[in-house]
Amino acid sequence: MTKNLRERAEATAQEVREILGASETDHPKEIADAIEHAIIRALIEERHRCADMALQGYTETDAKAELVAEEIRQVRSVLITNLSSMR
Repeated sequence: MTKNLRERAEATAQEVREILGASETDHPKEIADAIEHAIIRALIEERHRCADMALQGYTETDAKAELVAEEIRQVRSVLITNLSSMR
């Protein structure tokens, strides 16, 4: 069964609480939010890095590289918008 990002963040938050011996009522939403935001930031940074690598890898076809890089940056923009709407 595939899990969405929020489910993964909540499961990780539960693991963190268990490791720390914290109660399930000790800021569960805040912990899950922080984990989810960290994952999203990492995804955004990796997409940006991939866009840059795509640009460097297509030296013969710069236009195609620009197109791929721009599409990846658009996905990044959507991720940022979604993250902002979660606040």
